[in-house]
Amino acid sequence: MCTKAVHLELVSSLSAAAILSVLRRFVSRRGYPSDIYSDNGTNFVGASAYLKDLFKLLHNSNVEDYSSSKNIQWHFIPPYAPNFGGVWEASVKLTKHHLLKTLKAAVLNFEELATILCQIEACINSRPLIRYHQTLRISRCYHPDTFLSGVPCLNSLITV
Repeated sequence: MCTKAVHLELVSSLSAAAILSVLRRFVSRRGYPSDIYSDNGTNFVGASAYLKDLFKLLHNSNVEDYSSSKNIQWHFIPPYAPNFGGVWEASVKLTKHHLLKTLKAAVLNFEELATILCQIEACINSRPLIRYHQTLRISRCYHPDTFLSGVPCLNSLITV
């Protein structure tokens, strides 16, 4: 089952310590994932060197030790195959759309950008998983945030 839930996290650097901190924050909020799927980055030509460093960092012994000790399997899609990450690539596109509409040409500090990312995450996770239709007589519409928190968002209740 795919809930299309998004978790956005701003990182101050791509060091192994920063990656571990992000993973720990994720686990603290969402629980331990059984699997993490990510892009290996080589399909981005302009940023390939930068993303190759990230790929190396994810294979750092500290990150691998933490992941394996928690039984987390880290999977990478093949290079030049963004279609393998179809669901999350759609979420990346949606995140970029919201960022471009929100930021335009603004220059933000770390805290401001982190706040905007949290707001974008909330916006994406409050979208209905199915299209609401009057004839279906659905009393509740489920959203990704329903599955993340166990209860629907206050704004997600629809009365018929």
